[in-house]
Amino acid sequence: MHEHEILILNALDSLSKGSPHVSEFKLETISERSSLPLDSVRKAAGLLADRHYVNVHERLGAYHTSPSAEGSRFLKDGFPEERLVKKLEEKGGHAAMSELDDEEKRVGLGWAKKNGWVELSGGELHLKEKPVLASYVQRNLLQKISTSNSVAASELDAAKLLLSRSLISEPKPEKSHSLAITKAGLDALGAGLRPSYNLTAPTSRAYPAKLHPVQRSADRIRQIFFELGFEEIRGSAVESAFWNFDALFQPQDHPARELADTFYLEGEEPLPKGEVVERVKKAHQQNWKYKWDEAFARKRVLRTHTTAVSARYLDKSMREKRESAKYFCVGRVYRNEVVDFKHLAEFYQIDGIVLWEKATFADLLGLLREFYRKLGFEKIRFRPSYFPYTEPSLEVEVYFEQKKAWLELGGAGIFRPEVCLPLWGKYPVLAWGLSLERPIMLANDVEDIRSLYRNDMGWLRDFKLKQ
Repeated sequence: MHEHEILILNALDSLSKGSPHVSEFKLETISERSSLPLDSVRKAAGLLADRHYVNVHERLGAYHTSPSAEGSRFLKDGFPEERLVKKLEEKGGHAAMSELDDEEKRVGLGWAKKNGWVELSGGELHLKEKPVLASYVQRNLLQKISTSNSVAASELDAAKLLLSRSLISEPKPEKSHSLAITKAGLDALGAGLRPSYNLTAPTSRAYPAKLHPVQRSADRIRQIFFELGFEEIRGSAVESAFWNFDALFQPQDHPARELADTFYLEGEEPLPKGEVVERVKKAHQQNWKYKWDEAFARKRVLRTHTTAVSARYLDKSMREKRESAKYFCVGRVYRNEVVDFKHLAEFYQIDGIVLWEKATFADLLGLLREFYRKLGFEKIRFRPSYFPYTEPSLEVEVYFEQKKAWLELGGAGIFRPEVCLPLWGKYPVLAWGLSLERPIMLANDVEDIRSLYRNDMGWLRDFKLKQ
């Protein structure tokens, strides 16, 4: 039995002994005697009633209601029928209809006639009976409701008049509850109830739900980019070769396009509308010196990098005439890799671009440094490198204290003009592609990348994400 239930039974027993002629007690009285909040008393009383240790008695009390906005205005300015009567008194007991305001005509006249106060004769309104406005039932009841926010059951008929005029809210019955201890409850007390729980008793291990470590890392990375003022972009896993390769100035005879590296799917993807295809074609033919094949660009692939999404948004930004933008994408990519302890055919990539004509290489380094600082790495350095569609290019290295070593986590650079100009029409664009799984592995001593996706429940339950 819960400790609150025991306290309530003891309170009822004590109250009964102190008032032998009273068999039931209000919840408020029990709350005060047991030093429990009223909500706790209500909850425990239901559990005790289920065991037949107490009987619950319910009674209807007053009805809860309150004045509407118009009701409050009538209390302040007077009921329209009251104002109408006062106006007639000021004018010697009669007045032309034209002398009444709109509300007095529309509302007050009907109620004044219904109350027998006025009559219409010869085109004029006459005071038929001078009422005692201080005793006006509707006003006095509305005033009482505004003070107590309730109405007694005996006043419900009068309150219905106010309700019909939308001067109060719908009266709702207020229920009061009281408890009486039963013989079964007294017997339970007499048998002796355990006052508390044994909090050191052995229990089975609980496994609450939690997010997958990869998802937690992805969410954390998203939050960092949001804090840096970036917009998140997303795209389909199925792409055209145009967006995956051609738009990024990768020649159509590049070895990376072969089946050895790329998953090709049946069918074709449509090329984008507008002039972007012609601009990309021109960049290829003028710089790579070969005949660009549109059919080759329509081939359907599983995206090999989320940079394909960045390429789409470069074109979108040009069509929308955006002068600057900051985008990031966290998504799965697919490579025709041999699966082993450090390679998967499906993994995550973190992509980002900054569109701004005044952007510099120093801005790129500062952004990357701040991103990894927020991720928890204080020591960061950059090493010159080469990537097909950025120039200059660099690799990002961070220092892992656990391993006492510098480790590479991603590549970055400035998109080549052959990428920027056909897609955005301007230069430069800062860009990077970073790993998601690699920092998790390095920070948490995971030797095999496959461990992250084996769905081993024991491993997932015990895994504690350090970075």
